Amino acid sequence: MVLGDNVATERAERRLTAIFAGDIAGYSRLMGADEEGTLARLNELRRGFLDLKIAEHRGRVVKRTGDGTLIEFASAVDAVRCALEIQRGMSERNGSLPQDKRIELRIGIHVGDIIIEDGDIFGDGVNIAARLEGIAQPGGICISDDAYRQVRGKLDAAFDDGGEQTLKNIAQPVRVHWVRVDKKSGNAGPALALPSKPSIAVLAFQNMSGDPEQEYFADGIAEDIITALSRSRWLFVVARNSSFTYKGKSVDVRQVGRELGVRYVLEGSVRKSGSRVRITAQLVDASDGHHVWADRYDRGFEDIFAVQDEMTSHITSAIAPGIVAAEAQRAQAKDAAELGVWERLMRAHWHIQRFNPEDFKEAVRLLDELLRHEPNNATALSDLAVVWHYCGSLAWVDDPVAAFARSGDAARRALASDDTDAAAHAMVGIDELFSFRHDSAIRRLQRAIELDPNSNIAHGMLSAAFAFGGEADPAIQQAEIAIRLGPRDFLNVVWLITSAWAHLSAGRFEEAAEWARRSADWNPAFADAHGVHASALGHLGRIEEARASLDVLTGLIRGVSLADQLSARPFRRPADRERYLTGLRKAGLPE
Repeated sequence: MVLGDNVATERAERRLTAIFAGDIAGYSRLMGADEEGTLARLNELRRGFLDLKIAEHRGRVVKRTGDGTLIEFASAVDAVRCALEIQRGMSERNGSLPQDKRIELRIGIHVGDIIIEDGDIFGDGVNIAARLEGIAQPGGICISDDAYRQVRGKLDAAFDDGGEQTLKNIAQPVRVHWVRVDKKSGNAGPALALPSKPSIAVLAFQNMSGDPEQEYFADGIAEDIITALSRSRWLFVVARNSSFTYKGKSVDVRQVGRELGVRYVLEGSVRKSGSRVRITAQLVDASDGHHVWADRYDRGFEDIFAVQDEMTSHITSAIAPGIVAAEAQRAQAKDAAELGVWERLMRAHWHIQRFNPEDFKEAVRLLDELLRHEPNNATALSDLAVVWHYCGSLAWVDDPVAAFARSGDAARRALASDDTDAAAHAMVGIDELFSFRHDSAIRRLQRAIELDPNSNIAHGMLSAAFAFGGEADPAIQQAEIAIRLGPRDFLNVVWLITSAWAHLSAGRFEEAAEWARRSADWNPAFADAHGVHASALGHLGRIEEARASLDVLTGLIRGVSLADQLSARPFRRPADRERYLTGLRKAGLPE
């Protein structure tokens, strides 16, 4: 090729190198709490430790951006060895410090092609290293498969295969490996096999107060959570004597998962200041270090035991839905041929949570298939009872009466299989309610709550029993408890409408209309929300709005009439049934 005299050719300088990306976990929090002190400690660390280690392993600091550092190494072995020595040294330095004062690094390492310009480096290799740092745990190291192939067998370190990870703004998934910072390869030991059902370890909560007197309170919360979770037969809970061995140590939850053989780890902290206490908790998937759920609670500390009980209830009731949701997502991602019994159950649960006729049909298929192999699986039977009940009550099948019968049969089989299962008692109770045995239903649902005080379905169904029994205030109270126990649960649409039914039975039409609207907002496909809304607005004389809600109801239940609605809900008092029908009549529902 012939080039013109005025055309100059320039080639960007490129090379294959090991890229080390690091940052400080929780940097904004540390700066917000003590800006000058954090900067002073960080500068001291850099001068007295970090820069010395980088130089020792022939690294070149490309740039620093606030809490972030980008370093280039000639080899992956130098980069990973430097990262290990840095993390181990940081662990020693942090050992005597309270959690909120620790400077913990996250490190990502990748081997890739880079472009060099004015001393800076660019390219996909840099981007991948930065994304690996983003998924590393505080105090941890995450390396790409390209880096792993360069270092395996050359370092006295152990690695865990993290599988393929989808990294933000990186086109293709990247296979990653976690470097075990605290153990060398010679004594790492094999990971324990996971149980066949979901498994969890509850670590001792950290006492962040600097007050030894609060140690018992922090331990008490964790112990109470272990006790509460152990009542769930579907969950494998590691005993306190094992999970508390990590107390006072800075550990990676992935290490805990390997050593205890669990999928999930719950960790938390307690900080008391004056008459207030702050409690944090987080549920982590130990397979990849990702957070499943986290929350923070601020409470007055006047009655220590009341606070302990309340926090145990809040945290425990959040853990189970979090695990079920994570397990359902995991099962949904698998091929049908790969599904075990638990995973099949979780896939069915994923469909149930979507709460529509099509997904309920698929849930029935999955549950029936599971029950052919395990006919006495109480959890599957209880789930089947839920599905058939709502198929009947929402007219999602051609024969609602047959659906109610199937629901009752599944619930009684679940109870016969496990008479300590709160969900089974709850579904038998709802079958009794819709058979107009109100007193028996209330006793049964109260028994379910005795078995599991954190069962939102038991509290919610008891709310329905009180609402249709004409006991408005207890119904509303139970609905509030159910929603508090499961603030994101798909069945909240039902607990919202039981509050609306309760207000309607008490003649409080404004409140009934408002709660029905909230229910419809939660799930517009829930027919009762529009029925109660139309009835309440009819009583209020807001006929145009009532007819709009009625139109939605008739669209959801084709051919619905007052005659259909006469026995559709188990009212104990004829006056309550007539009040509902009168409102619908005013809204324009035909006889």
